[in-house]
Amino acid sequence: MVNNRPLEIRWIEDFLALAELGHFSRAAEARSVAQPVLSRHIKALEEWAGVPLVDRSAHPVALTTAGHQLLPQVQSALASLEAARIKALAAHDEANASLRFAITHALSLHFFPHWLAELESRLRLGPIQTLSDHSRACEDLMVQRRVQFMLAYAHPLAPGRLDEAGYDSVLLGEDRLVPVCASNAQGGPLIELDAPRGPLHLLQYSAESGLGRILQSVQRRNGWAPGGLGARSGVAASVVFTAHNALLLKSMALAGRGVAWLPATTVTAELEDGRLRPAGGATHEIGLQIRLYRQGAMLMPLAEQIWSLVQTAHPVPSRQGAP
Repeated sequence: MVNNRPLEIRWIEDFLALAELGHFSRAAEARSVAQPVLSRHIKALEEWAGVPLVDRSAHPVALTTAGHQLLPQVQSALASLEAARIKALAAHDEANASLRFAITHALSLHFFPHWLAELESRLRLGPIQTLSDHSRACEDLMVQRRVQFMLAYAHPLAPGRLDEAGYDSVLLGEDRLVPVCASNAQGGPLIELDAPRGPLHLLQYSAESGLGRILQSVQRRNGWAPGGLGARSGVAASVVFTAHNALLLKSMALAGRGVAWLPATTVTAELEDGRLRPAGGATHEIGLQIRLYRQGAMLMPLAEQIWSLVQTAHPVPSRQGAP
């Protein structure tokens, strides 16, 4: 009957030594264990296999037919495990030798390239890996320690997961959320939040979006959530489209589908050429912080250099303060 006891690699290694040397004493010496220990390991391997693997009556010790059958299989298994270990070490070394950033979508296209160029003018960075996703996924990457830094929008009224967990961060810059919509035939805004001439169609961020968390928190405080907008204007306000990507919401706004609150840096060209228009005044805009978060543990030397540099260049409190 096959034993259900978990297989241990040292049993296989002892078995291979015994098969090569033919003597328990020599195999034990080669393996740097006492002979009784090696004998127990061979016995345990036989119990796991369910058959005798060694003919102890022979001198020198010989393998049984089952032992000969098992020998090349375990040799191959050990070789595969060693190859896997080497690959894992190489992957670990490669990952540790590169900078890894998690970046929310809009910042990865409009802020990060310029900020990276500034860094590269001061430091030799080497290989860089960037993972661009919505805020919740980027936070997951940080919590799982798969990246060293996260670049994201932030707001004191809407702390994210990293803020609540006490991750250190540095304020790198500012932006603002502005309500925009397509232009009408006269070149004005298709929808005006303060004086709507028809239903207010809103383009909303999904729950995974950090911008959505910020927008909804500030709007609730100001009474400008969809329900509040409808009550204040006397017309129906409804969410007609939801996405976590600000650039997708911009495409929908350009198509005339409704009003979207977008980072000002992502709509500069469209506002200048008139394809988008402000749908509301400054009272509807929301200030944004651009923050770089770091892992709490000691990072690779280059990452620590980056952190020291940004702290020097942006000497502000490292944790979010009051609005």
